[in-house]
Amino acid sequence: MDWGPIILTFQLALVTTIILFIIGIPLAHWLAYSRSKVTPVIEALVSMPLVLPPTVLGFYLLIAFSPANWFGQMLDDLFGLKLIFSFQGLVIASVIYSLPFMVQPIRSGFANLPKSMSEASAVLGKSRFTTLVKVLVPCIKPSVITGVVLAFAHTIGEFGVVLMIGGSIPGVTRVASVAIYDEVESLNYAAANKYSMFLFVVCFAILLTVYLVNRDHTKQNWKL
Repeated sequence: MDWGPIILTFQLALVTTIILFIIGIPLAHWLAYSRSKVTPVIEALVSMPLVLPPTVLGFYLLIAFSPANWFGQMLDDLFGLKLIFSFQGLVIASVIYSLPFMVQPIRSGFANLPKSMSEASAVLGKSRFTTLVKVLVPCIKPSVITGVVLAFAHTIGEFGVVLMIGGSIPGVTRVASVAIYDEVESLNYAAANKYSMFLFVVCFAILLTVYLVNRDHTKQNWKL
């Protein structure tokens, strides 16, 4: 089995998860506490990848990033970025497609916290950033872990969106899910089975770990 697609898949999942962690926590916090009229619109946009076929998202990203499009041309002219059939393009597509898997669990965690925690921190003179990082986030650690794990695991299993935006370039965009598709098309079922079994075991182990961790945390809370 060629380990190139496996390594590339984990690189993509790691980079995507780090970016989602950075932007997901403040976005989830805003969605949980905001009373703005546009909040439902933002919530709907964030949740779209849950119901939208990945090929639809991949198609529109392909059009947007194309050098024939003004946006793609602007990225090329100003920054020298060519996002189609590139690892950078896969990262952007993966961040958009896995966003709800990071945001939704963390948002639920914030929503279940008593408002008195934020109010008490404000009374003590703490800034909103300090309150978020040092008070609220530690209290929803299981939700954060769940979001990180789900985003990582979901990125590993992406297919439609990464195929549309990246194609199947060995060492560049040929991730494991695309490699499985290529092997099946070539009737090389043995190789496809190896890739599939490896991803199955890895994803199962990741999800089992997070459920066990959250279960232990729940038991500790009940004891307290």
